[in-house]
Amino acid sequence: MSGRADNRKTLIGLAALGVVMLGMSFAAVPLYNLFCRVTGYAGTTATAEAGSDVILDREILVRFDGSLDRDMPWRFKPEKTTMKIRIGETGLAFYEATNPTDRVVAGAASYNVAPYSAGGYFTKIDCFCFTEQVLQPHQTVRMPVTFYVDPEITEDEEAKLVTTITLSYTFHEIEPPAESAALDRVDEAGPAG
Repeated sequence: MSGRADNRKTLIGLAALGVVMLGMSFAAVPLYNLFCRVTGYAGTTATAEAGSDVILDREILVRFDGSLDRDMPWRFKPEKTTMKIRIGETGLAFYEATNPTDRVVAGAASYNVAPYSAGGYFTKIDCFCFTEQVLQPHQTVRMPVTFYVDPEITEDEEAKLVTTITLSYTFHEIEPPAESAALDRVDEAGPAG
């Protein structure tokens, strides 16, 4: 009898471990983003309510990169891969995301800036990465990011030499909000009546 009880305890323990691991996988992206914002790790950007009051003559090339976590079914890419702006000038770039599936898919974007020395000077005013994105089946959306390069970059011994900044996003699938998941279930059931 004790062998069966031990097997049952082991099975319950392994099932609980699996549930915890699944939960942690969905929590990993928001926790990583929080960690990066708090510590400045991985080229985390700054944020601002408005653009810079100072615009310099010096230009900087901004490259845009988009990728997907291996389990994310979307298609995701920048509309333009490069943009030249003056330091302090407000830039507006767009990324395009498509959900090619027959189900609602939610995503969260993690991001970084390279080189890391420029991360703190790349300032986002508004960004799709600030919130979770939910795409309906076969929906395509344009997602903006409004930004500027802080003129204080010219005062930093290492960062002042930077001529190109790369802004990279990776989208990760997350659990859709309850209201989106409910809409998905209604769509699968067909129209009521």
